[in-house]
Amino acid sequence: MKKIAILGSTGSIGKQTLDVIRNLGKEEFKVVSLAAKSDWETLYKQSLEFDPEIIALYDRKAAFELRKILPNKEILEGEEGVLLASSWASSELVVSAISGTLGLKPTIKAIEAGKDIALANKEALVSGGKFILELAKKKGANLLPVDSEHSAIFQCLKGNAKNEVSRLIITASGGPFKNRSYDELDSISYNEALKHPTWQMGPKITIDCSTLMNKGLEVIEAHFLFDIPVEKIEVVIHPESVIHSLVEFIDGSMMAQMSRPTMFVPIQYALTHPERKKGLLEPFNFELFSSLHFQKPDFNRFVCLKLAFDALKIGKSMPCFMNAANEVLVERFSKNQVSWLEIGNKLNKLMDAYEPIAIHSLDDIIEVDNEAKRIALTY
Repeated sequence: MKKIAILGSTGSIGKQTLDVIRNLGKEEFKVVSLAAKSDWETLYKQSLEFDPEIIALYDRKAAFELRKILPNKEILEGEEGVLLASSWASSELVVSAISGTLGLKPTIKAIEAGKDIALANKEALVSGGKFILELAKKKGANLLPVDSEHSAIFQCLKGNAKNEVSRLIITASGGPFKNRSYDELDSISYNEALKHPTWQMGPKITIDCSTLMNKGLEVIEAHFLFDIPVEKIEVVIHPESVIHSLVEFIDGSMMAQMSRPTMFVPIQYALTHPERKKGLLEPFNFELFSSLHFQKPDFNRFVCLKLAFDALKIGKSMPCFMNAANEVLVERFSKNQVSWLEIGNKLNKLMDAYEPIAIHSLDDIIEVDNEAKRIALTY
């Protein structure tokens, strides 16, 4: 039996992780720790079903409410509570699914505790990159990708040497605006940007998908996860989202990992790796996906994707700065303070004016993150 901690259990990835665990059965997994931001009502229901040893909430008022109806359960609060839940002694695998920089510290704390990480939080590798990988190696913590694209590459690379790889090809649905002309992009509303054609996700990641920043962050993650130079990583628009990513080898052959659009497969593979278990999907229906389409992304319309490639090439703290500034600009877009096009245009100017530094510690990451957010808040 594998003992699991889930950070962000009330979000999309967290809930689907519990769906996978429920399907595989209690003889396979035991949930020992649950953590979330503020949704105490969902945590209450999860606790009744999975009976974790510990629960943590960032929001102290939410923790107070939960204690009233779970008086016999240990419920921690604040950042210190979530950090303890992330490194809970009995856990073996930590599902890191708290989005944004809020999930960065708990992920690092779990790595420091030597836990294996099922990584759904993008900020760890985007912001920390080399520092995170060196820490994981030092502590003996394995990083198992949960993003469907990285899980696909992870599966395709199994049994193949790095020097045999010619290209990593990361697929993107293209979001809701892949066919909009440049002139039509400036009038995009927040509600329009939330209507993703394929996936149901939280608001921040959905907006990032509309600008293709989410795909840019995945490029940065792929570089660090698989130690492949940026020159060998490409993005292709694939609206059906059936091929989750591909690896091209030096002999010209390609391997693709495919399934219908779902997060159940990558989540389950991270939980059961290196084994495979019976999953939640029905057999693939080829009639529903009789045609697959591909096209190159347009960097002129989707500036954020180009900026992510640029940040990775520049290196040092630039990816961290870019990620944090983008987070603020997306929040400002949600409040109608900037337009959809301005997310990329303002981010471009902010990056041009920023002088990156080397990242050696968590404190360095936090310093860069805070600086980027402060500047982007009023720019």
